[in-house]
Amino acid sequence: MRFVLWTAVLLGILVGVMPASAQEGGRIRSISILGTQRIEVETVKSYMTVAEGDLYDTDRVNRSLKALFNTGLFQDVAIRREGDQLLVRVVENPIINRIAYEGNNRIKEEQLNTEVQLRPRTVYTRSKVQADVKRILELYRRSGRFAATVEPKIIQLEQNRVDLVYEISEGQPTYVRRIAFVGNKRYDQDKLREVLQTKEERWYRFLTTDDTYDPDRVTYDRELLRRYYLKQGFADFRVSSAIAELTPSREGFFITYTIDEGERYKFGSSVINAELRDLKPEDLQPLLISETGGWYNADQVEDIVQRLTDAVGTKGYAFVDVKPQVQRNRETHTIDITYEIKEGPRVFVERIDISGNVRTLDQVIRREFRLVEGDAFNSAKLRRSRQRLKDLNFFEKAEVTNIPSDTAPDRTIIKVDVQEKSTGELMFGVGWASSAGPIIEASLRERNLLGRGQDLRLGAGLGTKRSSLDLSFTEPYFMDREVAAGFDAFVIDRKLQKESSYDASSIGGDLRAGYRLSESLRQDVIYTLKQDTVKGISSTSPYVLEQIGSKVSSVIGQSLMYDRRDSRLDPTEGYFIKLGTDGAGLGGDIRYLRGTLTGGQYFTLTDKVILGVSSSVGYIYGLDQRVRITDRFFVGGDNLRGFANGGVSPRDKNTGDALGGIWQAVGSAQVKFPLGLPEEFGVSGQAFTDIGAVGETDTADTAAVQQSSSVRVSPGVGISWKSPMGPVSVDLGYPLVKEKFDKKEFFRFNFGTKF
Repeated sequence: MRFVLWTAVLLGILVGVMPASAQEGGRIRSISILGTQRIEVETVKSYMTVAEGDLYDTDRVNRSLKALFNTGLFQDVAIRREGDQLLVRVVENPIINRIAYEGNNRIKEEQLNTEVQLRPRTVYTRSKVQADVKRILELYRRSGRFAATVEPKIIQLEQNRVDLVYEISEGQPTYVRRIAFVGNKRYDQDKLREVLQTKEERWYRFLTTDDTYDPDRVTYDRELLRRYYLKQGFADFRVSSAIAELTPSREGFFITYTIDEGERYKFGSSVINAELRDLKPEDLQPLLISETGGWYNADQVEDIVQRLTDAVGTKGYAFVDVKPQVQRNRETHTIDITYEIKEGPRVFVERIDISGNVRTLDQVIRREFRLVEGDAFNSAKLRRSRQRLKDLNFFEKAEVTNIPSDTAPDRTIIKVDVQEKSTGELMFGVGWASSAGPIIEASLRERNLLGRGQDLRLGAGLGTKRSSLDLSFTEPYFMDREVAAGFDAFVIDRKLQKESSYDASSIGGDLRAGYRLSESLRQDVIYTLKQDTVKGISSTSPYVLEQIGSKVSSVIGQSLMYDRRDSRLDPTEGYFIKLGTDGAGLGGDIRYLRGTLTGGQYFTLTDKVILGVSSSVGYIYGLDQRVRITDRFFVGGDNLRGFANGGVSPRDKNTGDALGGIWQAVGSAQVKFPLGLPEEFGVSGQAFTDIGAVGETDTADTAAVQQSSSVRVSPGVGISWKSPMGPVSVDLGYPLVKEKFDKKEFFRFNFGTKF
């Protein structure tokens, strides 16, 4: 009896200390999977943490349940035990057959598809759908529609498939009603609003979304404010806060920027401290373009750092670090800058990773980089590569960054993330110009043909004074070298009855190639073969009648251009100079030598007031023959306002026909200024003074020719408008200094549009 009692006690103790699996008892003889349709049974078992033959363990079964849910493959999972068998019943998530959108008028379906993560033929899950709903709402908020709602709906199909439909209510756009500044003393509210990309709601901003609220744009505007003040000398400037308040009606925002301008500083001393062997600071001193006593400009400091980095790099220093050490003198309000030039860390480029390009070939992106795998890393070259990539104009976004490599501390990886945009253009245009009359134009162009970066264009124009048809093709990297090569084919018909009483036509083509000698210096060569025909003569002038007929020209030319402008389209600073020479006579009927020299410089007088000075001279010399009228120089119209096209030219005394000269010289000084209208209008004024002269004509007998090489002067004013339908310009010029036989034109109007 005592033995039985002690045995029972011992068994009780053992049961208390045994693991739960032993307490629950029994092994799992089999696992049955129920409810699967597409997913294999073994696949389900592979996600479980318990297997056949294991002791039954409640904890491991619960972990298996969570693991199956976490796969995202199942809508419901249930596990229960029947004796030594484990039953797993699953309900599979359906497969998405199609994704559709309803109610999206403002944002295209293609843009929505790039935003959402779910795709057809993927597994439908509620969590992923909700995540995509948030992404769509964020996309609408970035476009200023905070009242937008998105309701996901599913349509059940056979074989456990569904159509996923996002029902979108876009709501009304949420405009920026008011932008205010607190703490501004130097500049008024209107001036600071011009700095921002975000604008207040106005009726004339119907073609832009800058007046809708976008939190990302507000963040960018804070940076624009900081850059503006730093450029004007306010080195201590900061934006304390940028608060956007939604109106009670939820129809608009009030944005308030609280700023601290700080003191305004001027440049003090600027010196170079070079710690590199054999590098003399005095050799780099001319690169310090900041002037002592001038207002401090952070952009200018960055430009100097770039210049120093490039200059030191060309001297053979692969690893260089240029840092401006700024010393503020708060009593004199000056900033002394010491440019420290040190040897940078020895880092090499391990590889360049490119992502986001679908059409554009990797090679097209890589060839724009100033760095390749194995090169010494150079931040200046990386910035230049980033700018070259953006200049391709193939991408909506082009982000270039570098990160440390995991393989070695002296290696870096350059990451390139691009987002492509449409590069095909189908354009139609209508317009009117004083020189050409009414014009209708059409063109078809692809700037990134087959993703290879090639440019193909077919264009046609029809006008009362000029008609044309042209085809052009450009390969930017001919034979994998940095040489842009291409060809043009053209047919041009011009009516010059008003100027010289004849019509002219040209048919031909050219081969061209261009390459950069440096970042600012470019060389181009071109060979042209064309046939020029003078026809439809309505004049009795012997100087025009002798030109009738067709002549073939075989011309070889070149141009050398040095360009330091800040922008080619709308320059505000810098200069350029271009020398062109060409000669005809390698075959054909025409033989001559011609040279042209063109240059210009731009100055920023005050904010948005730009002075531009330009000039051009040209001379043509016939080789054992007289220069044909189609190759001579005519002055007037666009190159000398106040005078008609060809208005300054040698003329037949009897008929008044313009005959053209063998040389010309024109120049212009123009001040461009705002008219006080909102910047979005794109309207600006200009005051100009044009000067010009033309040389004698090239005819057998000049007895009956009126000609004078005296200088003509024409001051005037004008208005330019960057309209949504194209550029419009109106110029009023008065020929102050002229000859009696010149043809005047007080009013000049040009209008063009592309849509």
